[in-house]
Parts: sequence; structure tokens; C-alpha cells
Amino acid sequence: MIRMRDELIQLAEAAGRIGLGYFRGTIAAGVEEKGHLDLVTRADREVEAFLVAELGRLFPEDGIRGEEGASVHPDSARQWVIDPIDGTFNFVRGMDPWAVSIGLYEDGAPKFGVIHAPARGETLVGGPGEAVTMNGRTLPPLPPLDRRRGAIAVGFSTDTPVEKELAALLFILEEMKFTYRHCGSTTAAFLMLAEGQVDACLGFGVRSWDVMAGLPIVSALDGEATIDWTRSDLMQKFDYLAGSKEAVALARPILAAATV
Repeated sequence: MIRMRDELIQLAEAAGRIGLGYFRGTIAAGVEEKGHLDLVTRADREVEAFLVAELGRLFPEDGIRGEEGASVHPDSARQWVIDPIDGTFNFVRGMDPWAVSIGLYEDGAPKFGVIHAPARGETLVGGPGEAVTMNGRTLPPLPPLDRRRGAIAVGFSTDTPVEKELAALLFILEEMKFTYRHCGSTTAAFLMLAEGQVDACLGFGVRSWDVMAGLPIVSALDGEATIDWTRSDLMQKFDYLAGSKEAVALARPILAAATV
């Protein structure tokens, strides 16, 4: 596992260098719209192509799924689920919360993840049975919840109804008496969670590539998530919570209300 861990870190960092070439303006980004406020760039496609090629070289029997359409060996028991640039809107607007995300899905569950945020110089790695590290520094389990300064990172898809977003924020602010942070990148939210800066992450309308790297890390930090992978398909959209067990328990009514 150590060798695979090192290879994946090197791969994520190499992909991040490709993205940085566009982010810092040395290469034209070539921005396109997939939908209102839903952007894709030449960088997304180039980074995904690079990751697919390298993962295929390292793990030729495994499947690969990517946000920008990659699908290799879709029936394989092991799937690498990738987001070449999570936080593309931030990327296009020159904000640094964006990351390369590589997650391993095996035996019906997320097993291992690498999140590399090149503009911030952060690399988060780990999974169940593995140490979680940030830039090589081993992280402790998620801290006990202090409700006097509770915080939840929120992330909503571009097609989430405004009423649903407002209801979630109202619950966080009025019922939980927490505050919230919206950084525009699910993986950036997981970086905050792993460092103890927020107590949970809430997402509406996310996809597997948004969370596949982060969820095994949360599990390894003695947290929990609400996604039931026995009833979830890798290609569907879903709502979720992930974080400290106490924070997730307090916030669960948000998901119940969202399904009504």
C-alpha cells in the first residue's frame, strides 16, 4: 500500500502542475459552459486525460470514472473515480480552493483517497486502515464537537432549488446554532474538515467524483458519512453529510427535510 500511496501522490501532484499552468495564465484556459454557472475548461479535460492514461498504466485491470466523461472498464470491481479539477468555477475566477481528486472505490465502498490542492500547496491522503496525512504530517482523529463554535461546510449543485438551500442554511443557523462556510469546492471542504476547521460537510446534488477521495479519509479520521453505497450508483446525484459523528447526527434532519 505504501508504494501505491506514493505513486498516487506523485500522480496527483503531476496533474496539479498541469492545472497550475492554466490557473496562473501561462496557458489559455479555454472556458466553456456546461450550464448556468457550471463551467469546464481545457485544463479539466487535459488533466483528466493525463490521469486516465497514468492510472491505466499503473492499474491496467481497474476501471476509471471521471467527471469529464472518462469511462474505462466500467464493470471492474475496482474503480478509480476522479475529478480533474474540483472547483472549476473557483479555478476560472482565480480563487485557490480547487483540487485534483483521486478516489478508489472497491468492494462497494470508498477505500482510499488523494486530494491535492496545488494553488494552496496541500495534499491530503488516506483511507480506512491507513494513516491520514496532510503534506506528510499525520493527522489526529476529528476533534470532539464544540457546539459553541460549530461550523458546517456547505456545497450545492448549480441546479439545487434556492428554497432547498435556504432551508438548509436556516436549520444550521437557527436550529443547530452553528455557522457555515461555502468554499465552492467539495474537496476543499474536506481539507477543512480534516484539519478540524469545520465539523461536517453538507452537499446537495453531488456526484461520486466529488466525494470519492474525501469519504475514505473521513472514515479513517473516525468520522462518518450518510451515503449508503449499497443503494447508490456511481453515476447518480445524491445529497450527503460527512464529518464528526456528533455533528452528522445533529445535522441529519437537513437531509430528511430535503427529501420531502
